[in-house]
Amino acid sequence: MTAGEPLPPDIADAIEEARPRLAPLGAPLLFFSTIGSTNDRAASIATEGAVVVADAQTAGRGRRGRTWFSPPGSGLYVSTVLAPARARVDPRRATTLLTLAAGVAVAEGIQAGTGLEVDLKWPNDVYASGRKLAGILAEAVRDVVVLGYGINLTASAFPPDLRDRATSLEGQAGKAPDRGRVLVETLAALASRYGDLLAGRFDAILDAWRVRAPAAVGARVTWTAGSNVQSGLTAGVGDDGALLVRTERGIERVVGGEVQWT
Repeated sequence: MTAGEPLPPDIADAIEEARPRLAPLGAPLLFFSTIGSTNDRAASIATEGAVVVADAQTAGRGRRGRTWFSPPGSGLYVSTVLAPARARVDPRRATTLLTLAAGVAVAEGIQAGTGLEVDLKWPNDVYASGRKLAGILAEAVRDVVVLGYGINLTASAFPPDLRDRATSLEGQAGKAPDRGRVLVETLAALASRYGDLLAGRFDAILDAWRVRAPAAVGARVTWTAGSNVQSGLTAGVGDDGALLVRTERGIERVVGGEVQWT
């Protein structure tokens, strides 16, 4: 089992400076110039706190098995191993809220690393100027969860057919981002929000998510429930992280499946 490659200087310097803020994440921290999937590599470790970072993925994926376009030098691809089930308060709720907590952390880390304010869209997307900037994927592996996120650094991080729906940090800021700083700030924010989960500070996570998710209230959505397609206006998120939608029949709770925002 490969142990990874030497850290690039920009990442090594940033990690060294930020190390005290990353605990319990980053032990170990493995870097690969190219890998199949950071989530798969993290799953093979399955030790809480392990982090896998790649410059490119050949088999990157998003929710529902979609391909995550991951060419070299264009994005930041990160996976870490977390254990929300060991939370001191309501482990089941901590596990349920992990994806929302990760969204908050990625948004906070992007802002700290670049100054860019971004929006969240339920359940796991990060948007800027109405276009997708980053995505999050959580996968259960035995008694832990592998939490992966991908951030578009440059416009080459997405193929031509996605250019009207995707954006990058470079496209938003007008200059190339500091990759090392974006990495450590997102990891530091994730470590902090993971601490909130383990300590049962669920309201802090939900409040932070709601502030960054304007589309969670008043946006029209459609989704499939069984064999039926339903639609309505978003009415926030519940305390368990479910998307609330106001329909002709009243408030419906969406806990999974594919949601289309119209």
